[in-house]
Amino acid sequence: MSVTWCSIGSPDHGEQEISVPPTNQQIAGHAFLKGMYEDGYYPDHVVDKGREILLRLCERIEAERPSDLAALYALTHAATEKFNELEAEFEAAGSEIETVAREVIAEDFWFVASAYGFADADVEELVATRDW
Repeated sequence: MSVTWCSIGSPDHGEQEISVPPTNQQIAGHAFLKGMYEDGYYPDHVVDKGREILLRLCERIEAERPSDLAALYALTHAATEKFNELEAEFEAAGSEIETVAREVIAEDFWFVASAYGFADADVEELVATRDW
């Protein structure tokens, strides 16, 4: 499998170089965590890390190609654990993963699942390991 390096950025939030196999156009065109970027309560530099977690999840899905929901949930649970770790950074920046953020993050997890053919995934199960 060939991996292409490309810059992934969001408007006015800088760019970070990550490896993303450019196979899913829905993912490439999606503005992850948009609702959090639009709300000044969430510091962009921490939201950027959340966006990175979601993009890494997409990389893993494309690399591992989960064959069923159980395999997908294993990947999303690992990504959710990364968001759990990010909570401390939100708090240090005077923010937190609260109601609005929980909804935005969970919706993006479901978007990812749907984009990769798992539209029947349960959003609560996708993020079942969350502490937020």
